Amino acid sequence: MKRLFSLLIFGLVLATGPGAWADGDQDAARAALQRGEIVSLERILDAVRRDFSGRVVEVELEQEDGGWIYEVKLLAHHGAVIEARYDARTAALIRARGRGMERDHGDRMGPMHRGN
Repeated sequence: MKRLFSLLIFGLVLATGPGAWADGDQDAARAALQRGEIVSLERILDAVRRDFSGRVVEVELEQEDGGWIYEVKLLAHHGAVIEARYDARTAALIRARGRGMERDHGDRMGPMHRGN
């Protein structure tokens, strides 16, 4: 079963804290963080900035098949929307999708990847 916890992030993503979460969602996320099941949102955002250029517009924390996934949507500088999925325990990029690119389990990034 899939559970979904959402956090919408607009503007300065670092200025948005856990207070934006619904109380039950925030409690579940905080408990998972304290148990070491997930890394912090700040660490995920650092990974996103390392992997992509653009502006984060949405972050979702999902529990799937017993594990946690951060799903991040960002707006690339040229207007395309990128959806990136990160392992919430390790902050490793699992997959990224967007116009003109695809990344799955360690494949090289397409043209929207930072540095290309």
